[in-house]
Amino acid sequence: MSDVARLHEFGQSPWYDNLARVLLTGGGLANLIANDGIRGVTSNPTIFEKAMAAGEGYDSELAQCARDGLSIEDSYWQLVVADVGVAADLLRPVYDSSAGGDGYVSVEVSPDLAHDTKGTIAQAANLFKRLNRPNVMIKIPATLEGLPAIEANIGAGINTNVTLIFSLERHDAVIDAYLNGLEKFVADGGDPKTVASVASFFVSRVDTETDRRLPDDSPLRGKAAVANAKLAYRLFRNRFSGPRWEALAAAGARLQRPLWASTSTKNPAYSPTLYVDELIGPDTVNTLAPASIEVLQKGDGNLSAGAIEENVEAAEAVLADLAKAGVDFSDVTKTVEKEGVASFAASFHDAFATLEKRRKEIA
Repeated sequence: MSDVARLHEFGQSPWYDNLARVLLTGGGLANLIANDGIRGVTSNPTIFEKAMAAGEGYDSELAQCARDGLSIEDSYWQLVVADVGVAADLLRPVYDSSAGGDGYVSVEVSPDLAHDTKGTIAQAANLFKRLNRPNVMIKIPATLEGLPAIEANIGAGINTNVTLIFSLERHDAVIDAYLNGLEKFVADGGDPKTVASVASFFVSRVDTETDRRLPDDSPLRGKAAVANAKLAYRLFRNRFSGPRWEALAAAGARLQRPLWASTSTKNPAYSPTLYVDELIGPDTVNTLAPASIEVLQKGDGNLSAGAIEENVEAAEAVLADLAKAGVDFSDVTKTVEKEGVASFAASFHDAFATLEKRRKEIA
């Protein structure tokens, strides 16, 4: 058994942070589901831009989009929706066998809408209706403008992956949006068992930015991201307890599981499975990049059940020590949120340029 599959034994769901046409048509995703226990798929504009730039498998459909008179942006969504739909169908047995606990495919709204609440709500509803599958999640960034859209999404019964969470304060607000949305959905007669959500808490980018602000010999380098995530898990456990949550749970509501995102290490000095080994815990998801999958398939992880709940007091100390070292951690998380939104927006528009060029080449 690969270490990918072992994660599920520890109560964590391994999802795959990658989606491309060749992965679907070549049997790659089917093999990961069957042989490695992959239980979900996440995507984002950067992933799709890379897939479309590679060009494999898209030419025929892109040519048809041109014949149909679709704009480049409409063509992009046509290709994305097709890939997400096929992936969701491949994962449907996982969704069914887990009674809706896993088996989801996530697709992100346009990054251009990251600060547009009404636009996000409208596009999320459109994508969910267009895909018409119970195991699709719509990704909405956890910007301040995204929070009311998340609440509206959940209130409308739309599965939601809340992405680009970096700080404990924003995670807390995301949980509020989820609970508010669930309460509205139930009040309107909805069945909360039909709604699922994950809170995508980003990891490696936090270390990259924090390390940039520390001396090369600082013992705090490579510590901030894991500490931040451990405290986020504690927050999750605290918020999903007590009378408010118990009332929703009694009606069948699902936990909004923390999903550890950006978990491939960027610094070669760190273990390639650092953000896997340290963040294992029940009721969590880790969305694994291809590089992480390759390492775990070899059994090279250092997996330990419940690692996320270990050394939490030390995690508090890390953040306190960062402040003593002059690192404004609040500014770190604001910076990486801004950069994350900008990065996805750049990839989104790069994808349009890629498709425009490719369409001319195949015309």
